[in-house]
Amino acid sequence: MNLPSWRDWLFSAKAFLASMLALYIALAFDLPRPYWAMAAVYVVANPLAGATSSKGLYRALGTLLGASAAVFFVPIFVNAPELLSLVVALWTGCLLYISMLDRTPRSYVFMLAGYSLPLIALPEVGTPEAIFDVALARSEEIIIGITCASIVGAVVFPTSVGTALSTRISAWLDDAAGWAGEILRGEGALPATPLRRQKLAADIAGLDLVISQLSYDAATRDVIRHARELRGRLLMLLPLLSSLADRLHALKDEKQALPPDLAALLARVADWLTQGRGGEPERAEALVGDIATLRPTEPADWRALILASALDRLQEIVDLWSDCLTLKGDIERGRHAGAWRPRFRHRRVVAPARHYDYGLLLFSAGSCVLATLIACAFWIASGWANGASAVMMTAVACSFFAAMDRPAPFIRMMTFWSAVSLIVSGVYLFGILPHVHEFEMLVLVFAPPFLLLGILIPRPQFNMLAMLLAVNTASFVALQNRYGVDFALFVNEGLAAVSGLGFALVWTLVTRPFGAELAARRLVRAGWSDLAETAAGARRQDQERLAGRMLDRLGQLVPRLAAIEDRELAKVDGFAEVRVGFNILELQKVRRRLDPACRASVEAVLAGVAELYRQHMARRVLTEPSASLCAALDDALHRSAAQTGTYGRHAVDALVGLRRVFFPGTPGPAGGFAPREHGRPVLVAAE
Repeated sequence: MNLPSWRDWLFSAKAFLASMLALYIALAFDLPRPYWAMAAVYVVANPLAGATSSKGLYRALGTLLGASAAVFFVPIFVNAPELLSLVVALWTGCLLYISMLDRTPRSYVFMLAGYSLPLIALPEVGTPEAIFDVALARSEEIIIGITCASIVGAVVFPTSVGTALSTRISAWLDDAAGWAGEILRGEGALPATPLRRQKLAADIAGLDLVISQLSYDAATRDVIRHARELRGRLLMLLPLLSSLADRLHALKDEKQALPPDLAALLARVADWLTQGRGGEPERAEALVGDIATLRPTEPADWRALILASALDRLQEIVDLWSDCLTLKGDIERGRHAGAWRPRFRHRRVVAPARHYDYGLLLFSAGSCVLATLIACAFWIASGWANGASAVMMTAVACSFFAAMDRPAPFIRMMTFWSAVSLIVSGVYLFGILPHVHEFEMLVLVFAPPFLLLGILIPRPQFNMLAMLLAVNTASFVALQNRYGVDFALFVNEGLAAVSGLGFALVWTLVTRPFGAELAARRLVRAGWSDLAETAAGARRQDQERLAGRMLDRLGQLVPRLAAIEDRELAKVDGFAEVRVGFNILELQKVRRRLDPACRASVEAVLAGVAELYRQHMARRVLTEPSASLCAALDDALHRSAAQTGTYGRHAVDALVGLRRVFFPGTPGPAGGFAPREHGRPVLVAAE
């Protein structure tokens, strides 16, 4: 592990300063649980000022929603504990389900509102008349902590979200440029996309998170539109790079060298791309002109069709890259997002569509509901005075990790470190705090552990651990204006909390023994279903959203493929399936503009593709495409090549793409492909 940087220490000092400020204010106003204000700071603390403000706002909204629910439900159901337990469990599970559907930082509102109801309501079931005061106090203390964290983050050496966005974009562009350089220089022109390159789609998730926080940073609000435009173009690059790699591999497949002029052009484009973020967008115009001079105006054979398709992809990549460099420069300069004319206009860019596995999400939320109900039933049946703490921690643990494939290891970690926090809190309560009589001395005794925990929070691998330790330690200490502690009560409350986490762990191990493999298989089958429906004629106008869903699925699939060993799943090339989707949609778009015989041949191809993906779904494995589909593709290629105008050319390009995906090792169709009109060749003007 690397030593903490000065930025880590600065963040830790800021978080500690905010927590002590919140604690001082809560103590000054004599609020009943001032430690909630201190703990709230560490829940929302983030190195980025905008991220702290956004999470703080969401935590405030979630707390107010959960507190309002407690005030509403407790007086109604206080005399019916079984019904109150059912209401608490259903509330927690339903809002957890909504939060998993959101998949933005805003989802925290719903998850927090879900488990805030048991946190506020259950300890007060014996004194329902006090529920309003408790809900109000918790809301006040949480809002004090959030406000202090936001003010300190924004005033004391603030770090802008724009800085993080620029860093992520630069890293992503560098990775994409590295892949493009391998392809263009012949090192990565492989028929399948390596898993490490498919990971680029997963990396967009981090970029999405930063973009969603731009509106909370005054310095970056003007570039939100540019950032979203850039995101769509970055995602669009991925299938186009995959497609270009496939075409260049096909050109070399017969042991033939690339034409010298094409090789020289690819080297020039590679040099420009591998300059990464330092590249000049203006060079795109000259490169596009060079591409146009090489494009065959009358493809005579299969190899010429492949060459034309490769040059089309190359031009699209050049235009996209130029747009990305221009947008990145505007974002870094903070330029107002006014009128902007993109170079890339060949296709619609990828929309921010999401894929949701509603079945697994519902199962996760239902598991949380049942766990909370069972914990409540044990509490009621046993009459355990401190059982509310066990129910609370069960609900919190099941909610926190519900979206993970295997939550048990994380709940186990939470249980262990909560026990450590309990021991540390005991040392403070019974060994240190009795000797502290001034607030200044309190700050000094709290500084060592909280400053050390603070330097771990910015590190992704330790973020959850450090945050749990800080929040739990502050909560278990339960600091108030007047020192007074009952050892038996402290032990019982601590054991109840750890017992609730232990039950959540056992419950998760029993109900969710499956891991990433199930989710991965369901993701793959969902992609096959989308392609089968699209080829059959559904969702024809859904090009951007289909591509967005498929790339989002790919982003969810790649981390899971890295975590499992499954030979069938390892065969899945996510980018190849995105290319299939693009080509299907292109054929659906142009087929009505073709002559009847050509249209019939294209429809036969689409029917064959739909049947192939239905077979994948029925057999739950990849199946080999049939010889009849290959024959249908070859027939449609010849008929579409005979069409004049733009629609015939687009159909040919889409059919070439499908044939390369499904039959990469089969020799191309024989015969000529020059368009004809009344039996005479017709030149197709390059576009």
